[in-house]
Amino acid sequence: MDENGTTAGSAEESPRGTEPQAPPGSEGFPGDTATGTSEAGGAPGAEEASETVPTVRIRLDIAYDGTDFSGWATQPALRTVQGELESALERVLRLPRVALTCAGRTDAGVHSRGQVAQADIPAATWEAEEERVLRRLAGVLPKDVRVTGARLAPPGFDARFSPLYRRYAYQVSDAPYGVDPLLRRSVLWHRSPLDEGRMNEAAAHLVGEHDFAAFCKKREGATTVRELLRLEWERVDTHLLRGTIQADAFCHNMVRALVGALLAVGDGRRDVDWPGTVLGAAVRDSSVHVVGPQGLSLEEVRYPGDEELAARAAATRRVRELPCRGHSA
Repeated sequence: MDENGTTAGSAEESPRGTEPQAPPGSEGFPGDTATGTSEAGGAPGAEEASETVPTVRIRLDIAYDGTDFSGWATQPALRTVQGELESALERVLRLPRVALTCAGRTDAGVHSRGQVAQADIPAATWEAEEERVLRRLAGVLPKDVRVTGARLAPPGFDARFSPLYRRYAYQVSDAPYGVDPLLRRSVLWHRSPLDEGRMNEAAAHLVGEHDFAAFCKKREGATTVRELLRLEWERVDTHLLRGTIQADAFCHNMVRALVGALLAVGDGRRDVDWPGTVLGAAVRDSSVHVVGPQGLSLEEVRYPGDEELAARAAATRRVRELPCRGHSA
């Protein structure tokens, strides 16, 4: 969203260009994202089925506490968000198979308030169940995952490839006594006091379009070029900091690696210029600590207007690369 996305993961994270599918449980990503379906986002066999049975694409808005999940993506013998949702949809819609594609595939322990997924189902099924699907899903889903919205997707909608950006939040406590027990599942404890001013000064050098290879787990054939739109920290309570990380997409581990680098600046272990220096090297740096998943949440996936969805998806599928230094573009 690595952190999904992924991200991502990491996102936390979601795809950029024609990246291959992330391994199960990755943040996805940005980093990185969709799962269990074709790249185009349709269910397996959807083309064949549509020749005889008219189908529609539905959009689902999803929230979950990732603590007890092994990430978004379905994995054998493991409890995952995708697995729970697909089982619930199959039961509620009385279908033998429902396949979901998400906007940002998240790692084990990563949460979401703003995940988006799609499913292609028979039009007749949706017509019959549309008015009651949310309430019925609430009755069969476990308490740590909710479908907060379900509606017919507009033409050209692709949960994975159409987004303009994904926005994550990361929460950290620097209280000397640790994390408030009521927040322990969604906040990371940092043992040293943090200076958010230093963290924001360092973050400013990372915003923009760059090759984030230094902060990503590289995958063969995948670009690590991303446009980081927003990276900033605020102290929302005496000992609680919240970071906002927003990008067009994220690569695997990117969000949590960025957070780790900025925490090292915030507690004084590293200079303000250090994250920018690491970024410029454009190679994975083992000195960058990837923080734990519990503080990370996918907060928002933003899509363009309906008339721009298809064009956005097509543009996202194209691999973007920065020109090599010293050579003409």
